[in-house]
Amino acid sequence: MSRDPITTAVERNLCTGCGACAGAFPNAIKMLEDPIHGRRPTVAPTATGRRAAEQAIKLCAGVQSDWTSLQIKDDIDATWGPVLATWEAAANDSEIRHHGSSGGAVTALALFALNSGKVQGVAHVVARSDDPRLNKTAISTNRSQLMRGTGSRYAQASPAEILGDIAAGKDKVMFVGKPCDVAAASRASKSLPGLAENMPLTISIFCAGAPTLTATQTLLQKLDVPKTGKLVELRYRGKGWPGLMQARWKDDKGDHHDSKGIPYAEGWGRHLQASRRWRCRICADHTGAFGDISIGDPWHAPPAGDTDPGRSLIVARTERGRAFVEAAIRAGVLSAEERPRDIIGRAQPNLVATNGAVWGRLFAMQMIGMRTPQMAGQMLFYQWMALTKRQKMQSILGTWKRVLRDRLWQRVRLTGASQ
Repeated sequence: MSRDPITTAVERNLCTGCGACAGAFPNAIKMLEDPIHGRRPTVAPTATGRRAAEQAIKLCAGVQSDWTSLQIKDDIDATWGPVLATWEAAANDSEIRHHGSSGGAVTALALFALNSGKVQGVAHVVARSDDPRLNKTAISTNRSQLMRGTGSRYAQASPAEILGDIAAGKDKVMFVGKPCDVAAASRASKSLPGLAENMPLTISIFCAGAPTLTATQTLLQKLDVPKTGKLVELRYRGKGWPGLMQARWKDDKGDHHDSKGIPYAEGWGRHLQASRRWRCRICADHTGAFGDISIGDPWHAPPAGDTDPGRSLIVARTERGRAFVEAAIRAGVLSAEERPRDIIGRAQPNLVATNGAVWGRLFAMQMIGMRTPQMAGQMLFYQWMALTKRQKMQSILGTWKRVLRDRLWQRVRLTGASQ
């Protein structure tokens, strides 16, 4: 029997690990935590499993994306997805602002959605209490629960595996995730009965890729957390902008200790980003084109230090997203200043070149017979043409070098444990 399409997507490095397939078919597809390859789905080796996979692949944003379904009106939209309005903002709640990755806008908007009655729950990622190296998806219904998820989680997460529960439930739930998670949620809302009605709002966080468990272990070593210590907390961002990466651990006597803290730039740049999986490196949507709202860092006006008061860049993608942000501003939830629609390119200048490089990487893969994701409607070739000659060559030759070095032509083999 030939492999099912979900297994094939995993084996060919096309899976993002969002979990939508497992969320839609929990009895046939389970998520597995692999320390090298990240969270990935495994399909039951049965006829039922195959049928589920054949349906689930329709939800997969890893193998396909379709920007032709988006409202693209000009070059800004063609580059970043729909941009109806943008703001630089910060939560007026000082605790939320302090603990948030940048200005606390995601948590502030989520709490406003709960308090205003727009939703009864917020689906988002939090650290697992039994092992803070790992993530789980939770549905929070109040402020204290939301505060569990403040600060970035630079580890594998599969928030879309909760979509089936949202669709089958009675409550309205806001969905918060990475761009690939929200893209999968958008696809699922068109086919999972009840999901579109029960998921009235989605927020995508900007994302440059998800490191693996192996990278987290390396980070803990750099933080000088002893192997004999029991990890209690691991923070990647927050407590100021962008905040320090720092851990808390417990010794065999039960005493708690704080590790040393290292700057975000060091932790991400030196220890985490190199472990991003190949699918993250051929992603061309780092700012959440399929969300109602996208939120990230306004790096065009960076903080002076590591723990300065934060600011968030908010992008309205849909009319309902814009109306919701404007309502939050009127209600005093956010302090915000509107910005020109082209601010994303100035706030995230590295992503302009990244999108162009993706076209070169896909082209290089296709030339040697590797499978690539289908990306309809994106103007990647024109962004590639805007690169320098050296950047163009690097996108192609660098891909071939990585294919050889990392043996990307080989099928991915998972060795982790089911979650």
